[in-house]
Amino acid sequence: MVSLEHVTKVFGSPRREVTALSDVSLQVAPGEFLVVRGPSGSGKTTLLLTIAGMLRPTRGDVTVHGQRVYAAGPRAQSRFRAAHVGFVFQSFHLVPYLTVLENILLAGGGVRRKDGPEHATRLLARVDLAERAVHRPSELSVGEKQRAAVARALFNDPKLLLADEPTGNLDPDNAAHVLTALTDYHRDGGTVVVVTHRPEAAEFAGRTLLLRAGHLTEPE
Repeated sequence: MVSLEHVTKVFGSPRREVTALSDVSLQVAPGEFLVVRGPSGSGKTTLLLTIAGMLRPTRGDVTVHGQRVYAAGPRAQSRFRAAHVGFVFQSFHLVPYLTVLENILLAGGGVRRKDGPEHATRLLARVDLAERAVHRPSELSVGEKQRAAVARALFNDPKLLLADEPTGNLDPDNAAHVLTALTDYHRDGGTVVVVTHRPEAAEFAGRTLLLRAGHLTEPE
C-alpha cells in the first residue's frame, strides 16, 4: 500500500538546513496497522504529509496504492488523495461555520454520493457523535472535535488512513474512542499509519517503528 524509497526531506537554505527525514525507506502492506512513535520534532508529521502527497520530498520516491505520488501534478495528487487517502490532522481542521455533519460531507470534495447524508450519519454514530450532528465545532470538546475529524477522514471509504497524533491532546476516554474507530476501520480491511509520541496507540498496532531525528528504526 505504501512504499518509501530513500526519502529525504530538507527544509531551509543551504546555509541553514534542517533535515526532517533522512534516507527513510518504508514498506506498509495492505491492511496493516502501523504506528510510528517519536518525540516532538522527530519528523513524524513530515513523514505523514510526504506519504499523503502533501509535501514533496527533497530526494527519494513515494508510491501509494501502486501510484508514484509525486510523478503527477498537484491536481492529480489532490484527486488521488480524495479517492484513496483519509487524513486525521492533529489540529482537526474543521470548518468553524459548518455543522459537524456538513464538515463530514465536505470531505466528498464536490463528488456527490447518493447516500451522503446517511453515510455521514452512520459515521457519526460510529464515533459516538450522533447527537452532535447539527452542532458547530466551537460547541464541541477537544475529544469530540478529534472524533469528528476521524469520521470526516472515513467519509470517502479510503484505502489508507493517516493519523497525526490522533490522541495527543485527549483524555483516556476520548483516546479510546478514537483508537477504537481506527481499529474498526482496520478490521474492515483498511490500512492505518499513525504517528504519535504517546504509547497507547502501539497496543493496537500490528507493527511499531521509531522515528528519531529523521531516522526510522525498529524498536530496541
